[in-house]
Order: sequence, then structure tokens, then C-alpha cells
Amino acid sequence: MSKLTANLLLLFAAALWGFGNVAQKTVLDHLDALSAVGLRCLIGGLLVLPFILTERRLPAGDGHFSSLIRVVVLFAVSIMLQQLCYLGATVTNASFLISTATVITPLAAWLLMGERPTTGLILAAGSTVVGCLFLSGGIAGLGGGDITALLSAGSYALWAVELERHMQTHARPFTAAAAQFLAVAALALPLGAMQGNLSFAAASEAGPELVVLGVFSTAVAFGIQIAALRFTSASHAAVIVSAESVFGAMGAAIFLGEQCSAVGALGAAIILASILSVAISTRAPVRLASRPDAGASDAGARAFAGAPAGWRTPATAAHEEAFHDPCR
Repeated sequence: MSKLTANLLLLFAAALWGFGNVAQKTVLDHLDALSAVGLRCLIGGLLVLPFILTERRLPAGDGHFSSLIRVVVLFAVSIMLQQLCYLGATVTNASFLISTATVITPLAAWLLMGERPTTGLILAAGSTVVGCLFLSGGIAGLGGGDITALLSAGSYALWAVELERHMQTHARPFTAAAAQFLAVAALALPLGAMQGNLSFAAASEAGPELVVLGVFSTAVAFGIQIAALRFTSASHAAVIVSAESVFGAMGAAIFLGEQCSAVGALGAAIILASILSVAISTRAPVRLASRPDAGASDAGARAFAGAPAGWRTPATAAHEEAFHDPCR
């Protein structure tokens, strides 16, 4: 796969997430928020589950289970807050506000991992706050749904930092994805059955939205991200994936008729510019290891050792051969 192809696939994934935000809004016409997110994650988890067989020979390492639990808990909080925010926020606002996680994530890395932010990052974070206020119509216009979206963005930032730690130490991306999705389903569906309106009839009425969310926005989009990141840089990928907010606003205008004021459009532009500036300028994380050759390439080889041969790059194949060589 060429770098251009990988970048186009990432843009397609951003479109799936962005336009999927419309389905996150309309699915609430049939299901409560917990039932909707539970069924979405159940579909995505079942689709990803077979791929964990490609990772069955990879060593888990010490602390794998506890690390995975932290990742799963943070993901569950993030995605449930994201679904709940659509009870009170427009698709346009929610799409942009949740995308501020791209800016918040380096701040979380500074607090939790000691990575100090640059001056550009501090300016981007401040401009993002200004953009959020413009987009929502000021302090008085910042409703409960908008605040929930910001809380979801913060949770996603913490999840991203914890996931980074997990992947550098243990890899196994499909195992982590399946565990996240199925754990959320196991938590949300019983709550939806007890507190919401979960039923076969309601799920059937929400069928089109659940297909969009479970198949495309969850399983396919995350699968594309996993594959494409092997052929393009993480910073470049972050820029492309940030287009989710743009696609979300486009989808809201096309399918829901949501209109954005001039001030709101300015706020959206400020937020998007902040996200792109951080994504472009943020340097790749430093991978600490106990031996000189245990770097990112080795981790990538371990993470995708079970992938089909046609998906491997020459460098990955070389690292896999070295990793599996019994003479080492």
C-alpha cells in the first residue's frame, strides 16, 4: 500500500466518523443513549473479534490485563459521554467540540507523562476555548450537551494517552479494540434494558443507524486506521482524521438541515485551525525501551505479525523475521 493510498483511506475513515455523527443523533429517535451505544459497540466488537486470532501467538507481557482494563474503562466513559451529548447538542457543535481531543491529548500527555507542551500548543489550546465559545454562542449558549461533548473530548484524551502506553508495551491492537467494544456493550445494554427503552422493536426501527454506527463508524473506520497507520506518519494521520469535524458539519447540513451562524462558523474555523496546527506540529512520541533495538519498528512488527502477507511492508517483514528468529 502506498502512502497516498493510506492517506486517502484515513480521509475515508474521517468521513465515516463525521457522517456517522448524524446517525448518532437520529438513532436517539428510536433508542435511549445507553442502548444505542451498547448495540453499536456489540456490532463493532463482534466484527473485530475474529481478527484477534491473528495476535494469538504474540506475548502479552506483564501487566497486560491491568493496562487493558484502564484502556477499556476510559473508552467506555468517553463513548458513552459522546452518545449522551447528542441529547442536548447539535451534530455540528458536538462534532467540533469532541474533535478538541486532538488539542487536549498533548496536555494530558504533559500531566500524565511529563511531556511539556510547546508555546504553539498553549496558544492552540487557548484559541480552541475561544472557538468553543463562538461556536456555542458564548457562555450563556454553552448547553448541557455541549459541556458533555467537552467532557467526552477530555475523556478521549486520557484514553489516547493510556492507549499509547498500552500499545507501546503490549501491542495487540485488535485485542484491545474487541475488548473495548464488547466491554461497553456488556455494560450499556443491561442498563439500557433496565433504564431505557431497549427492545427488539426499537432496535429494528433503529436498524439503519445501527448499521452505520456499528459497521462503518466503529469496525470499518477503526480497522482502516489500524491498517493505514503502518504506511503513513502519525502526525500526518492526525491532520487527516481531524477532518471528522468538517464531515460532521457537512452531514448535519445535508441530512438534518442544521444551520450555522457567521459567528458559529468563525468558531468552527478557529477550532479546526487549532486542531490542525497541533496535529502538524506535535512530534512523534519518544519510545522508551530497555534495549536499543526495541523501538517503534519492533513494536509494529509484534503488533501485526499475524497480518496477511500482502499487508506487510518490506521493513515490517524484515523485523518480523528478526523477531521470530530462534537464534536471537
